[in-house]
Amino acid sequence: MDRLANTVRPYAWGSTTAIPELLGVAPTGQPQAEMWLGAHPGAPSRIDRGTGPVSLAEVIAAAPEAELGTPAAHAFGPRLPFLLKVLAAGTPLSLQVHPDLTQAKEGFTEEERRGVPLDAPHRNYKDANHKPELICALTPFDGLCGFRHPAEAADLMEGLGVDDLKPYVDILRAGPEESALREVLTAVLSADRTAIAESVERAATAAGRAATEDGPHATAYAAYAALAHHFPGDPGVLAAMLLNHVQLRPGEALFLGAGIPHAYLGGLGVELMATSDNVLRCGLTTKHVDVPELLRVVRFEPRDAGVLRPEDIDGEEVYDTPIDEFRLSRFVLAPGAAPRPLASRTPQILLCTAGTVRLRDHGTAAGEERALAPGESVFVPAGEQLTLSGDGTLFRATVVA
Repeated sequence: MDRLANTVRPYAWGSTTAIPELLGVAPTGQPQAEMWLGAHPGAPSRIDRGTGPVSLAEVIAAAPEAELGTPAAHAFGPRLPFLLKVLAAGTPLSLQVHPDLTQAKEGFTEEERRGVPLDAPHRNYKDANHKPELICALTPFDGLCGFRHPAEAADLMEGLGVDDLKPYVDILRAGPEESALREVLTAVLSADRTAIAESVERAATAAGRAATEDGPHATAYAAYAALAHHFPGDPGVLAAMLLNHVQLRPGEALFLGAGIPHAYLGGLGVELMATSDNVLRCGLTTKHVDVPELLRVVRFEPRDAGVLRPEDIDGEEVYDTPIDEFRLSRFVLAPGAAPRPLASRTPQILLCTAGTVRLRDHGTAAGEERALAPGESVFVPAGEQLTLSGDGTLFRATVVA
């Protein structure tokens, strides 16, 4: 196993304190949004096998079957198919969706054909892969996930008493559900920006008042008022009212599949995703919003937020997701418990988030042991035989292959 040296990305929406607190270091005063663990070319982790630090991406590319195992290498090619992150949202992220695999391949091929530079601000597809993702809360975590049923969205908008929203309310009540959601989202994102900004401000003022009242949507109204504070006049504030507002407790998770609109509003979590940079934005951003392409990718399917709670499988708490590129689980270790085996025919990244976790490698002659403190992590090549012990929490990211 290899201890990972990881990069922290300083995106503007990041918390200034959450990741430093996890790592037990002093804050720098600057946003620290994401710590990346893996082999993503944008910021690969580094390991040292005795000859100095090297990129994990380079190590895997040099010997993919040895590092990933034959099943994973054959299924996903000579690269680690997932990226693990610690995500710390101090302010809301953009409202966004991700394409499915077919849409990503088609979109990437078309933009390549048209010669759109990869770093162009209006580029939609950075690669040909899909980007399903899972976020698991380490602290209370606020987010938006999936469309509300139109009748519920209509009640929420109508409860604000803002005349500008009445046309949307009427459409949402007329049905059918999917076409009503499509029509309202299209109208909001295609509206004149000056006119819609005024509507957003009136709705935000009303949401701020409603948040102080004892109503069924008070918590959601507070979230929408906060969004308008961060993104004044942004049509994404009204688009967000179509979505489920969810507050995760530590240990709960959300799975964001293709076409599901979502946004992270605040909190610290462990995020696991397929290795891709494909994002189509719906709002709450100053970046490019391609409305026609967005509408092609979004799935207008009303649903609940789909909060995931782990299933205990012989002491391993597994978050069940419908894809093969990654699998997230965690171990909550009690002091004095017997060491447990931790083996896999696929590669693993192990991340400690609380207490102290000890890993012993039985594939080495000396039985190498490493102790992980919060925020520390290791890469474990396929086929390694480990045992796990300690008093803390360990997240395990691996592949289904």
